[in-house]
Amino acid sequence: MNNTPSILLVNPPIYDFSAYDFWLKPLGMLTAAGRIADGADSFDCDQDRFEIFDFLDRGHQFYSDKPQFKSDEWGRGEFFSIKIPKPQVFKNIPRYYRRFGLPGEIFTDFLQTHKPADFAFVQAVMTYWYLGYEEVIKGLKKYWPGTKIVLGGPYCMICPEHAEKLGADFVFCDGAMDKGITNPQHKVGGFRIQPRWDVYERIETAAMKITRGCPFKCTYCTVPLFCDGFTAKPIEQAIEELKFIVSLGVKNIAFYDDSLLYKSDEVLKPFLRYVIEDKIKINFHTPNALNARFIDSEVAELMVKAGFKSFYLGFESRAGQFQRQTGAKVFDDELAGAVKTLAGAGANLNSITAYLMFGHPRFEIQEVEDSLKFVNSLGIRIMLSEFSPIPGTADGKLCEKYIDMNEPLLHNKTAFPIILFGTEKVNRIKEMCHRLNHSV
Repeated sequence: MNNTPSILLVNPPIYDFSAYDFWLKPLGMLTAAGRIADGADSFDCDQDRFEIFDFLDRGHQFYSDKPQFKSDEWGRGEFFSIKIPKPQVFKNIPRYYRRFGLPGEIFTDFLQTHKPADFAFVQAVMTYWYLGYEEVIKGLKKYWPGTKIVLGGPYCMICPEHAEKLGADFVFCDGAMDKGITNPQHKVGGFRIQPRWDVYERIETAAMKITRGCPFKCTYCTVPLFCDGFTAKPIEQAIEELKFIVSLGVKNIAFYDDSLLYKSDEVLKPFLRYVIEDKIKINFHTPNALNARFIDSEVAELMVKAGFKSFYLGFESRAGQFQRQTGAKVFDDELAGAVKTLAGAGANLNSITAYLMFGHPRFEIQEVEDSLKFVNSLGIRIMLSEFSPIPGTADGKLCEKYIDMNEPLLHNKTAFPIILFGTEKVNRIKEMCHRLNHSV
């Protein structure tokens, strides 16, 4: 008799004003699945069995006859979405509210035609996406009432009391979903586990993390809340993980590291040398942003040769006072130097983008428009990184005078800048950004 527990992995739909498949993958949940498979003894079984239902999988057959959702050359694209009524807290936000992802009917059909799993893992990322988590939990309870529902991820760690109210059987508020769940006596650290990308029938885009944590303690960032210090994955494991992903036919890999270039001599540079020497054909991307301070000529040349196709640089603002008060992560001369170094290594300026923070509570010293002009003067593109106030951070505390921080919907990155500035100013800044980008 096989006592192997069946486990359904669910990546929920997104309820938001906007959403785009910017290499969005449920890496934390797949890592948890890998941890369970590696420590199967914790479930008194000798093997594992997983299925996945990913509402955000644009490789699903639902999209096969919808060319408007086709991926671009680097694996990004639009999600199917429907317009839905706005929650009452957004009544004064002049934007359409939508549900992004596969239609609910497809999930219902899945639950009705599949044998109920013993466990359902539901990944919870953004705090203000909780309506999607709630939808999944309600569906599971209705059609699979005997299944134990496990909710985990950043939302649960940031808003544990709120997460407890959604109806899951287990809520992991200590990062267990991201680190993996296993027998306490199991000695292999969660960071060494192979994420289970093979649960997908077909996958062309994946994500990796070869480091954890960040040496900086920026006042707007949750990383210091989740990670104590900085650690790097053993180079041998990073290579094995890459080989596994490539074997599945993946064409694009996004790095989810929070500080990929820090101590690059230990992991990143050896990793890239392996990719180059082994002639692995893959496209790498950096949506979580690179720290311009750590871009030297050697790492720039290795990244270009290894197949990096997009370079997103974290900048936030050129205002010195703002930079010093929020973490002093990077200054404008460092950004300019990084752009010059990347271009010198062969990176096309069109592949370089600087994130510029918009909607921060210290807006009076941020000098957003001057920062926009400065980035544009470097000949690269700008991406406005709209500020999301997060409980537990220093900057989240500053936002208490503007919104009710106990309502996660109000952490929304589209809504908060409008609440702070008003629609007219938000539209003017966005139009200025669009105009400057068009000029390059």
